[in-house]
Amino acid sequence: MKGKRRRFTAEFKEEAVRLVLGSGRPLAQVARELGVHENTLHKWKAAVEGDTGGMLIPGSGPLALAEENRRLRLELLRVKEERDILKKATAFFAKESR
Repeated sequence: MKGKRRRFTAEFKEEAVRLVLGSGRPLAQVARELGVHENTLHKWKAAVEGDTGGMLIPGSGPLALAEENRRLRLELLRVKEERDILKKATAFFAKESR
């Protein structure tokens, strides 16, 4: 019976790759210490080194930029609406106080 698929954060992946690159220990040893399959760690390393364009690590690549762009556009629309409402309220109360 197979277990649930584990998810790792981008920070965990990057730190794992830093351990491989900076410690001088073999990739297999670092993978065992972290409880990650050796092939998985190899893919993360390849993504960080640019062999796959960073597409294996969530939060990187063109899809992440498009998602952040969409999120920022929605936030900008919300903030503009709030600003417009406040402008109208300010004008209304300024007119009432005269």
